[in-house]
Amino acid sequence: MDKEKKRALVISLLILAVVSLFLGLWRMKTIDGKSEQAKVTQETITVTDSIGRQVVIPAKVERIACLYAFSGHVLTMLGKSSEIVAVVDGLKRDVLLTDLAPDIKNARVPVSSGAINIEELLNTRPDIVFISSDTAQNEGEIEKLRKSKIPYLVVDYRNISEQQFAIRMIGQAVGAEDRALSYNEYYQSCVERVQEKVKDIPQKDRVKVYHSINEATRTDVVDTLPADWLNIVGANNVSVGESLRVVEGNKYIASLEQILLWNPQVILVNEAGVDDYIRENPQWSNINAVSNGKVYQMPNGVSRWGHPGSLETPLAILWTAKTLYPERFSDLNLEKEVREFYKEFFNYPLTDETVTQVLNGKGMRIPK
Repeated sequence: MDKEKKRALVISLLILAVVSLFLGLWRMKTIDGKSEQAKVTQETITVTDSIGRQVVIPAKVERIACLYAFSGHVLTMLGKSSEIVAVVDGLKRDVLLTDLAPDIKNARVPVSSGAINIEELLNTRPDIVFISSDTAQNEGEIEKLRKSKIPYLVVDYRNISEQQFAIRMIGQAVGAEDRALSYNEYYQSCVERVQEKVKDIPQKDRVKVYHSINEATRTDVVDTLPADWLNIVGANNVSVGESLRVVEGNKYIASLEQILLWNPQVILVNEAGVDDYIRENPQWSNINAVSNGKVYQMPNGVSRWGHPGSLETPLAILWTAKTLYPERFSDLNLEKEVREFYKEFFNYPLTDETVTQVLNGKGMRIPK
């Protein structure tokens, strides 16, 4: 090979080596860049909340503010109660909840009458905050959260499927989606078990029910969770579709005259003591449910079963179905169901005494 050809070959090899080195360095940089991007992505996740907001939150959440009581009940079921650093006062009044999740007793309460004390909230150093739709609609409260730069998730639901979505969303946010899905599977199984047994009851034969929420005359309206689950159990919910007085934006009040005209066969109450008030008040005495001794205090566990803010909606469905139609649910052992529920979802075995207390609903929530 002559000198010119050798020289050209050497130059070509040198150029090839330089190009290969450059491409190798470029590829390494690209891979490193991708790794860095992946690392950043893994440090955060995006969660869609109940009102459709896509919220970027830390992938590892360790400190949680529950400014809506329902979120505290769900987080306890998900095994995350030790991560709750701030709550609304109502959570501390739930006796069974604080027995099985004593950390809640020590959590700060940075909310009073719906107003957030942002300085106190910031002092708890939360990674995320769960709020209700009422708070989300209050521009002043939302502005506080925006300025604080703490990511917040809105929890809202008006029916069973939306409540199940909220449970799963909370699970996604705290790395416990599988457990949330297991709960929802049980929830849905309760719905289907009851639906199957009441589906052939004609509308005219469905038990007329009045459902009291907190106060004796506060009740249900269409497009609410209680309206949905009472429909599932085959009840004729007398207040749904009626014209009611609205108080504080989201509370619906019936007049005693309306209740007398509806003349329900059964009255269900969520708040301890309201059942006694209704039974003992002579103004209520002519109502069918009162005169026939069918005014019932609903059970109270971690939360008040059947209440709009209750986690234990599936248990409320089972209990109410058996209460209204005992002959159709004669094979339903509520004591056994209650034991298995709290053992499975809260890892908390109940004593015989506690099972009785939960089912009679008395003494399970500290009065205001």
